[in-house]
Amino acid sequence: MRTTPADAETTEDVIDLLRAQHGRIRDLFDEVLHSDGTERRDAFRELVRLLAVHETAEEEIVHPVARRFPGGDGIVDDRLAEEREAKELLAELDGMDTDDPAFLKSVDKLRMDVLTHARAEERYEFDRIRGEFSPQQLRGFAAAVRAAEATAPTHPRPGVESAKKNMLVGPPAALMDRVRDLIRDARDK
Repeated sequence: MRTTPADAETTEDVIDLLRAQHGRIRDLFDEVLHSDGTERRDAFRELVRLLAVHETAEEEIVHPVARRFPGGDGIVDDRLAEEREAKELLAELDGMDTDDPAFLKSVDKLRMDVLTHARAEERYEFDRIRGEFSPQQLRGFAAAVRAAEATAPTHPRPGVESAKKNMLVGPPAALMDRVRDLIRDARDK
């Protein structure tokens, strides 16, 4: 069953949740690329936040589970390398003016990288996880992903692509990010 992005908040299955988030990420890239001014800025901010919390949760919950499968270490290591590259570009973009002419070119590159990464996760990790775990376990993973996202940093942290590093760096970085977001949002109003 394929869920729509709106289902991400209500689905109880981790695979449906993550696929719905991938759909929302695709939609946000389209919004960023096909808008301008404050609409582009706001869509990009939402994209940054979703990518940051989504990847943190995958690094803490999904990738450790996928490592258990035959060949899982190689699959996860490839995904983590992709995530690091994407985080580096996202961090650069996060500091740019969304009206800068170079911004859209870099966003389009990031879009291609992130969508390729998402397809690889869905094919090599998500399908295997769905096949190996019961519906109850998949619901438990969804709850764990939501908990990880609730305490995750809202901006990219290149070099923090493991569950251990996320546990160490994540909480203080999340607090700083969320305060920074509140100040920025209040200033923009």
